[in-house]
Amino acid sequence: MSHSDEQLQSVLETLEECRKVLNEVNSRESAELLSIVILDVRMKLKGIDSADLKALCDEMLRSAGNEPQPPSKQTQDQPRRPLLRVVK
Repeated sequence: MSHSDEQLQSVLETLEECRKVLNEVNSRESAELLSIVILDVRMKLKGIDSADLKALCDEMLRSAGNEPQPPSKQTQDQPRRPLLRVVK
């Protein structure tokens, strides 16, 4: 493991502890935002880029029979719910 990977691993452990505390004090939205950061750090550690993640999501949607459809003009103006939920 390289020095930078060791640093990222240390950061990851700290972030996970912070998320645990946020969940314990019922700060759900902050914990969910931190989960996104944790996912990003894990992806960096594993060498997974955002294109790989998007390809995985697209394949999961296709295999579930929910082929993604282009958003209509009306739905483009509305905020979207995330397609993935980070679960540990």
